Amino acid sequence: MVKVYAIALVVGIVGLLMVILGGALAENLDREDKDPGERYGTAGKAVIGALVGFGMGGLSAEFSPLDLSWPIALAIAVLASLLAVLWVRYAVSQPEA
Repeated sequence: MVKVYAIALVVGIVGLLMVILGGALAENLDREDKDPGERYGTAGKAVIGALVGFGMGGLSAEFSPLDLSWPIALAIAVLASLLAVLWVRYAVSQPEA
């Protein structure tokens, strides 16, 4: 399961970097239509958050000093994924300053 968590984390971080750097590039080029954050919307950002949360939660549970079985580590990873989706939805709904 460690490999699954690691792959999810890497894919999520690559997606996160793509949204951040792609958004910065689109803004610098005055091409907001090419902004990945706007193109993928809230659902795309929630998927990226879920991947990062699942990967981080799963790896944290697997490498915990407690001797957790794999179903408990999976449950922690799913909980972290759900919390990450909730956080993304909360953060996207906030007005920009």
